[in-house]
Amino acid sequence: MAHASKQIIEEAAAYIASLTPLQPELGLILGSGLGVIGDEMEEAVTIPYADIPHFPVSTVEGHAGELVVGRLQGRVVALMRGRFHMYEGYEPERTALPVRVMKQLGAKALLVTNAAGGINLDFASGNLMLISDHINLTGRNPLVGPNDNALGVRFPDMSEAYSRRLRQVAKETAAELGVPLQEGVYVGLLGPSYETPAEIRMLRALGADAVGMSTVPEVIVARHSGMEVVGISCITNMASGILDQPLSHEEVMETTERVKSQFVSLVLALLPKL
Repeated sequence: MAHASKQIIEEAAAYIASLTPLQPELGLILGSGLGVIGDEMEEAVTIPYADIPHFPVSTVEGHAGELVVGRLQGRVVALMRGRFHMYEGYEPERTALPVRVMKQLGAKALLVTNAAGGINLDFASGNLMLISDHINLTGRNPLVGPNDNALGVRFPDMSEAYSRRLRQVAKETAAELGVPLQEGVYVGLLGPSYETPAEIRMLRALGADAVGMSTVPEVIVARHSGMEVVGISCITNMASGILDQPLSHEEVMETTERVKSQFVSLVLALLPKL
């Protein structure tokens, strides 16, 4: 399945809609270790990905693999606990299918979070970074194949992939909370191996501030479908070659755990304003 047909999207959305009367206004995709936000929801309905027609199933530690629909900070939210990655073997359009389904259910905006490696030497492990823009170096694009004009235009504009308006709101919210917030460019790679020191030097020369293996396909599809996007990375480690130590998924999870309260408070404060 290269492309999600309107029928596939509608079938998945219809199944979700049959389980809850709530109509999501916002989509929320939570990266490694941040699924805890789902615990704050009211009137929550939790649906395992395995139960939703046409949904892939997440295979990564730290990714729960369920969709939660409920009220959060007064907004009706469709929240993905765990996401799909192309390195798991999924086609890019398949990793972004949930975004299509959120849109079908009524979501107008998308908040994406991820764990990323810090490339910018002014960053430190545990920083939060507002994504100002991205560089797609996955070599893949979820819009490849025939275009369905009912879903979006053939050549979508990406000049403001991450909404300027929502970035401003995020900065003001972080300032009110006293949560330090960096800002920078996220570069998406295919993975699953971490980058080499030479690759990190190359990425820095290209203007990247943080690197990860997700988010890009979801954002491309969100923009294609007319959703406004805001993205926040948790800088869980400094990328390869910056510090004299190897990288591990354990370190990523530990750092996420350490800054979780700041991250959660920022996301929760941001939701009512999106």
